Amino acid sequence: MRTVELLLDEAADLVVREAWRRLADAGLPSQARHRSPTNSPHLTLATCPELTAPIRWELAAVAAALPLPVRFSGVIRFERPVSVLAWALEPDAALTALHRQVWQAVASDGPPDSRNPLHEPGRWRPHVTLGRTRRAGAFAGRRIAELLPEPPLLARLVTLRSYDTESGALEILSPRP
Repeated sequence: MRTVELLLDEAADLVVREAWRRLADAGLPSQARHRSPTNSPHLTLATCPELTAPIRWELAAVAAALPLPVRFSGVIRFERPVSVLAWALEPDAALTALHRQVWQAVASDGPPDSRNPLHEPGRWRPHVTLGRTRRAGAFAGRRIAELLPEPPLLARLVTLRSYDTESGALEILSPRP
């Protein structure tokens, strides 16, 4: 499976990594414990089985639209098969349009049952993960906000990338030359 993700500018990346460190120091689930060299603060837009030539063509147009300014809107929690603590991003018109463009790209050349329905426009909730665990309710009832630094008010999404979950390879997706 391939992800399509956006990376944060350097200043926002550092603030997210500080949040990861503080969660880990408090003994809570944290992305800081994910030791892979590919682990970076990011915003996942979609997943697909492979990046075919038509998908890559469309994603090059997305990459050309970067950097994209975004606004953080606070802490958010998800309880699905895993418990997730994240900083939410405001789904403004520009971010929503960019996401829809990515969704349409991956939907244009792949089987419908291969896409994550949580990434579908209208259901997608833009966020940068701070911690995740399979322990249900791991973040419930905790005074998380007191542990975390203030999220950056504004940030920029600067790089489009893809992660191959099978090989572990990262690929930067560039604009068309």
